[in-house]
Amino acid sequence: MPRLTVGDAAPDFSLPTASGEQVRLSDVLAQGRKAIVYFYPTAGTPGCTTEACDFRDNLASLQAAGYAVIGVSPDSPSALERFTDKHGLTFPLLSDPEKSVLARWGAWGEKSMYGKTVTGVIRSTVVVGADGRVEHAAYNVRAKGHVAKLRRDLGLDASG
Repeated sequence: MPRLTVGDAAPDFSLPTASGEQVRLSDVLAQGRKAIVYFYPTAGTPGCTTEACDFRDNLASLQAAGYAVIGVSPDSPSALERFTDKHGLTFPLLSDPEKSVLARWGAWGEKSMYGKTVTGVIRSTVVVGADGRVEHAAYNVRAKGHVAKLRRDLGLDASG
């Protein structure tokens, strides 16, 4: 699937959280907030844990700047619940086992892993404005240091 670029309309979605509650992107945006939607391969792996904990540690300042944070992976709601509980995550992690949202957002496809081409989740982050348009899109991001780079790209104080 093609990747989203600045100015594109972000595809709406409704996916379940660990607790089974449905989160709809349009509902988040209707609250006048921007959304940072990040896609990650597997809850509990080292890179995904690093990235999730970085978002957790920066959540208050991101929210103060008008952003909601939403994580999306193909994990089951029960796996997301364990991950959320273990690391004290306080933002929604959404389950997309059919990978339909991942595909529509350009976060599912071929990638290089250990020198081999595989099909899987492309670690990505897309920032959506309150108007539903993409304001920032980054694909194949590195887990470590990603949130700090995102903060710089968004013009936020990188000190956290």
